[in-house]
Amino acid sequence: MTLRRLRAMGWRPWWVALFFVPLVKFVFFALLCVVPSRDRTVGPPTERPGGDWLKALIPRGAFASAVVALLVSLATAVTAVWLGTAVLQDYGWALFVGLPFLTPLLAVLLYSFHERRSFGDCMAVANAVIALAGCGFLLFAMEGMICLLMAAPLAFAVGSAGGAVAYYIQKTFWWPEESGRLFCIVLLAVPLTMVVEHALPPPLPLLEVKSSVIVGAPPERVWRNVVSFSELPQPQEFLFRVGVAYPVRAEIHGAGVGAVRHCMFSTGPFVEPIEVWDEPRLLKFSVTHNPEPLQEWTPYRHVHPRHLEGYLESKGGQFRLVALDDGRTLLEGTTWYHHRMWPARYWQVWSDYIIHRIHLRVLNHVKQLSEEGGA
Repeated sequence: MTLRRLRAMGWRPWWVALFFVPLVKFVFFALLCVVPSRDRTVGPPTERPGGDWLKALIPRGAFASAVVALLVSLATAVTAVWLGTAVLQDYGWALFVGLPFLTPLLAVLLYSFHERRSFGDCMAVANAVIALAGCGFLLFAMEGMICLLMAAPLAFAVGSAGGAVAYYIQKTFWWPEESGRLFCIVLLAVPLTMVVEHALPPPLPLLEVKSSVIVGAPPERVWRNVVSFSELPQPQEFLFRVGVAYPVRAEIHGAGVGAVRHCMFSTGPFVEPIEVWDEPRLLKFSVTHNPEPLQEWTPYRHVHPRHLEGYLESKGGQFRLVALDDGRTLLEGTTWYHHRMWPARYWQVWSDYIIHRIHLRVLNHVKQLSEEGGA
């Protein structure tokens, strides 16, 4: 049905690929509903209500139309981010894929309303929307620099795709008389999708990160430094120096199952009740309290976006010690966690990397203590 509709409108058949793109396909379906079929139009298209006021609002000059397009798109982006993060408290597909796709698309369509623009100009406007929106989130204290940098690769990639789609729209089948409907679809698609996503949240996968080192000491000595360890030196890794939380020391109250271990981080403690105490082979624990995952870089004294509370949450972990034949020990650390941000695969790349670096900071410290004979 989608392919037949494309043929009726005179679009290229490869547009049917958008049928398989999450979220974007709903905007695609809306376009298929409002764009007229080619065989229904004889001669110049008839002017419809809404065209005149848009022509009056959008300047004809390239620079002036670009400014108006950017202002409208930025206002849309800031409003949608406020709705998604402050009101609905969701960090999902609509925020990280829908919004970066639709706001550049809207900007390019506004920019090319009066005349066709080149591909380079359209892509410049599309990427300017993403860059200026990031600056706006920083200046309005909606986000910090670290999270904006993490989201930037996805945002610019999706925004470029939105700009490219808008370029082909204005090049091949852009009718200004249909603009009122099209702009309404673009403006309403993101907030409506956010509401649906909030009402029907996707399931949370339990993710696992596993890291290991070889320690030149027997398991009995390594075990003592796993259960609790002394103050770590100040981190030299760039990741931790820019604000990502890092481990400082560990202490334990009691011994055996039921003891409570506290792993102190730069932003607060992880509280870890012991579930398995198999000395000197396995120490397994749950996590009942998580500190903030990072301290944001910001021009203000303090910024506290919603995703710092429970959106990256450790559920449990373990240390496994395996005695090797040559008297050394394989020390393996594992963390199980949730994160409530989508697309899950994209954010998992960041979270897995951060947790792996945290593991290595602890494991290498335990390795150094054990090989020096300290406890």
